[in-house]
Amino acid sequence: MAAAGRSARAAGRCFSPLLQFSHHHLRYDRGLSFAFSTAAQQRSTGDDCGPEDPPDEPRHLNENSLELKATKLEEQVRVLTERYQRALTDSENVRRRTQKFVEDAKIFGIQSFCRDLVEVADILEKTTESTTGGEHNDPTLTLKNICEGLSLLESKLQTIFVKHGLQKMHPIGGKYDPYDHEIVCHVPAEEMEPGTVALVTLDGYKLHGRTIRHAHVGVAVESHE
Repeated sequence: MAAAGRSARAAGRCFSPLLQFSHHHLRYDRGLSFAFSTAAQQRSTGDDCGPEDPPDEPRHLNENSLELKATKLEEQVRVLTERYQRALTDSENVRRRTQKFVEDAKIFGIQSFCRDLVEVADILEKTTESTTGGEHNDPTLTLKNICEGLSLLESKLQTIFVKHGLQKMHPIGGKYDPYDHEIVCHVPAEEMEPGTVALVTLDGYKLHGRTIRHAHVGVAVESHE
């Protein structure tokens, strides 16, 4: 009886490691099976694992918005291009008209002045005819006609000059001005102050206040006796 008990304990000690390994292996298999089962469930539901895929609807909305913006930009480019082309055409037309005005001003700018000078030519022609009207003309009358014609001619010319802004200088008695006068001689200052214009040998003219021909003058200076 005692021998049988010792044999049973010895057999228990021999099989104990196998029983522990089997129990441990069984717990490992249960844990692994639980892990695989949880992962499969998460993959099937797709709620807790991995980033969520973006839906397709917002992507289509973005594409439509971009297409709409591109269409608007193309329309704006077309409108601006048409405006630019019209501006170029208008600018070219203005340039051509301006050039034509300038050319006409160069050609016809003195038209009014020439029309007035024709009247001077008429006076000269009539004066010439009055001096050569016949062989038995009175010399005194001829001379009188010439003087009247020349006087009328000079008055008409001065009227035309003033009308067009051309004025004759009258420098006698005034101070010498190098911008308006050109000294051709000096004269003794008898009753005039030194430095004043005593005589004029060639009249000077101004056009709208600008000297176009200097007057040739004689300036009074102190005499040293």
